[in-house]
Amino acid sequence: MALSGMLVVALIAGGAGGLAGSFLTGPAAPEAEAEDEGARLNEPPPEAPERDPDTIAGVAQRVSPSVVSIQSADARIGGGGSGFVISDDHVVTNDHVSSVLEEDGIRIEYSDGTLSDATVVGSDPSSDLAVLALDSPKGDVEALEFGDSDQALVGDEVIAIGAPLGYAGTVTQGIISAVDRPVSSGEGPNASRFYAIQTDAAINPGNSGGPLVDSGGRVIGVNSMIVSMAGYMGESTGNIGLGFAIPSNEAERVVNRLVDHDETSYADIGAEIDLESPIAGAVIADGSRAVEPGGPADEAGLESGDVIVSLDGRRVQSGSELMAMLRDRTPGTEVDLEYERDGTRESTSVTLGATAD
Repeated sequence: MALSGMLVVALIAGGAGGLAGSFLTGPAAPEAEAEDEGARLNEPPPEAPERDPDTIAGVAQRVSPSVVSIQSADARIGGGGSGFVISDDHVVTNDHVSSVLEEDGIRIEYSDGTLSDATVVGSDPSSDLAVLALDSPKGDVEALEFGDSDQALVGDEVIAIGAPLGYAGTVTQGIISAVDRPVSSGEGPNASRFYAIQTDAAINPGNSGGPLVDSGGRVIGVNSMIVSMAGYMGESTGNIGLGFAIPSNEAERVVNRLVDHDETSYADIGAEIDLESPIAGAVIADGSRAVEPGGPADEAGLESGDVIVSLDGRRVQSGSELMAMLRDRTPGTEVDLEYERDGTRESTSVTLGATAD
C-alpha cells in the first residue's frame, strides 16, 4: 500500500518484512563533479591477494573493516543490523536497529570478530538514524567519510556492506537506480520520512544502518528500507532490487547534531498537518490550535483547512511528502508555498521555523 505521494516501504532490521508501493519520479540529480584525491580508507590485510583500489574488490577490502554488525548484548535475543565507524569510538546505524536493542544492551562486532559494548549517544526516529558510543573501540580502524549525495547520479556504481540475515561482512554491488525518491516507513507522526537514494544493490533484513558507498569508498547513503514481495504463508521475501538509503548529506547533518547535542532539529512551518487526509496535497488540520499563533504559517496567512499543493515550485502530493521535503530545508530558510482555500489557489512565502519532531 502507498500513501499518496509517498512510497511506503519496510524497515530492514533483522527479521523485518516488506510492503510494495507505487512509484514516483524525482527530479534529476546534478551532474557529478570530478573526484578529489579520495577518501582515507583502511589498508587491506597483508595476507590478502592484491586488488586495485579502484575495483569493487579493492574498495570492499578497504571499507569492510570499518563496517560493524550490531546485536543484542543478550545472546538469547535475535535481530540486529549493521553500522559503520565515523570516529574512533562512534558508530552510525538506524534508529530502528538501536531502539529495539537498547533496553537489553547493544554489542557490536568488527569484521575481525572483535566485540565492544555500545550505548546510544542520540537517536532520531524521523530520519531513522542513531549514533552509538563504543566502550572498547578498535584504534586501528579508519573512520568512513561521508560523500556528497547531491552529486549522486543515476547509474553511478555503489556498494552495500553489512550483515544481511546475520551474515556479517557481506558485500553487494549495484547502481543508483533513482534519487530523491520520497519514502516513508508508515503512517503517523513517528514514521521515518525522507527523500531516498534508490539502489538495486542487494540489501536484505540485517543490512539496516550499513553504508552504501561510492566507487571511492565514501558513504553516499545509509541503508534503511526495502520493498519486497509477499511470499508463501504470509512470509515476506527479501531483496528484489528495490532498496533505499538515507542520503549522506542529510545523514551527516543529523549525525553531527546528535553527536554535538544528543538531538537534532528540522525545518517546520508551525502548523499541524493532517497525515490521514485523502485529499491530494498537505492539509492543515482542523482546530483553533492547528496553526501555531505567531508561528511561520500564521505569519504567512495560512489557516486551518488550507491545502498546500507546492513548495518552491515542486508539487506536494500528501502531508507525508511535505514533511519529507522539509527534511531537506534548513530552519530560517524562506520558501514559496502555493495553497488552495475554498477552491481558490493562493501563494505565500514562509520563513521556516525549527522543531525537534
